[in-house]
Amino acid sequence: MSASALTLQAPFAALAATTFRRAPKRPMNEAKFEAFYRKTAGSLWSYIYRMTGDPAMADDLLQKSFFRFLRSNPDIVDDDHLRHYLFKTATNLVFDHFREKKRDRQRVPDAPPQSPADHGELRHDMKRAFAELKPQERALLWLAHVEGSSHDEIAEAIGVKSKSVRVMLFRARKRLADILTKRGLAPRVRHG
Repeated sequence: MSASALTLQAPFAALAATTFRRAPKRPMNEAKFEAFYRKTAGSLWSYIYRMTGDPAMADDLLQKSFFRFLRSNPDIVDDDHLRHYLFKTATNLVFDHFREKKRDRQRVPDAPPQSPADHGELRHDMKRAFAELKPQERALLWLAHVEGSSHDEIAEAIGVKSKSVRVMLFRARKRLADILTKRGLAPRVRHG
């Protein structure tokens, strides 16, 4: 062997030695995973559904979230830690879905707009107003007001700094209020 070959192998040998000294993580056992799934699947599906507005997409992304969760084999700290990890995974998958959808729309010309008569009478409800929000705004509002997550937990789930969450939540609430006002669904304020 030449001297140059030995110098190339040395760093890899040191890396391999340190890598194999660590004990491999043990995966979550089946009973613990089943209990964790039962405890979190419903709320995670609701979260994904509110972000996407599509029940079939929520089903798909729920499966992908749990698949990635199992594949990554996260360190088991406690159920809350695992739940936040799972919600962060789902959030990333939803954002990836919307990025892909945006790329597809850029490739295909827009379809002509459909009139409200084509769909019958439109109902003005919270679901439609929520659907007008950006995915990140939906995630912020859902995690804060439905899941009851703290600002730190929300920041971890959507991948922003926790100091930013307060301002982002304020803006998301304001945008939702504007949408509701435009639709005539905002609460009436009594003066006097």
